[in-house]
Amino acid sequence: MGNDWQGGATILRRKYKPVQDGCSLWGFTIIELLVVVAVISLLSAILVPSMARIKRLARRVVNSANQKQITNTAVLFTLDNDNRYPESVATIGFGFNWNWQEPMMLTGYRARSPRLHRSMSEYLQPYIPDADIMYCTGSPAKYRYLQAAWDAGDEWDNPDTGPVGDPVSGTYCFYWNYTGYLPGRTRLFYGPRTGDGGRTQSKLLVSDYFGFDHHRSRNAFGSCEKLKGASITRGTLLSSAYWSRSRRIDDMLASIEIKLNAGYTDGHVESYSAGDVESMKVIWKISTGEPYPEGIGPGRFYLPINALH
Repeated sequence: MGNDWQGGATILRRKYKPVQDGCSLWGFTIIELLVVVAVISLLSAILVPSMARIKRLARRVVNSANQKQITNTAVLFTLDNDNRYPESVATIGFGFNWNWQEPMMLTGYRARSPRLHRSMSEYLQPYIPDADIMYCTGSPAKYRYLQAAWDAGDEWDNPDTGPVGDPVSGTYCFYWNYTGYLPGRTRLFYGPRTGDGGRTQSKLLVSDYFGFDHHRSRNAFGSCEKLKGASITRGTLLSSAYWSRSRRIDDMLASIEIKLNAGYTDGHVESYSAGDVESMKVIWKISTGEPYPEGIGPGRFYLPINALH
């Protein structure tokens, strides 16, 4: 019994070392520490990519929910306004001297008629008070004055610019009462006008921004959802930030890895890929439907093919 107790005490003395200040510490060997570091590194290598995927999926879920709320709100608007969707604010000019602007506009430069609003929030703010709903969650940075501009409506004036009415360009594309040009079909695209639709009207209400050759990122693909190999096109005093990637020689739309969302008049939101789109250009001359020339203006916008059925 005595020998057993002495042997146990010897083992304890090897592991349990007294410290001069009266405290005690357990001792670890270098091998043990290296094993712990290796295990932590292995767990990090496994968990960090998983967490990144979980965050992306969470953003997509919120993004889809945002578009669901926008489509439902647009439909509610028709019920309260003689079956008509809100007017598009994506215009520039006044009276008969105006043309279309990029469909990402939340606040236009100027209303083209005294009877119309220049701000989307004048139509939808009673239904959607939180401006974050109108913004793509995949965007790299939110517009600084998003809520302030939404609350101000037609009276919005950016405090960082001169005393003029300023536009606001977001990261979703809004297509109700919007008209664009489809170069692949040599005809016009008509967004939804009325709740009961029509043969010439698309059912597309809202989509993520995905386009090419915007004047802020020439010869590059742009999107509110992150493209592989993309960098940030920073926001301006008038515009939101988005992701962009210069076009490569072997680039084909179907090869671009990206998932996007779009909402329709029947209230459903569906995802689509870069290979499931068709090009639309912004109209420069409404009298003829002529679009902006290549290399000028907001470039091309890619619509989901289902929007053209």
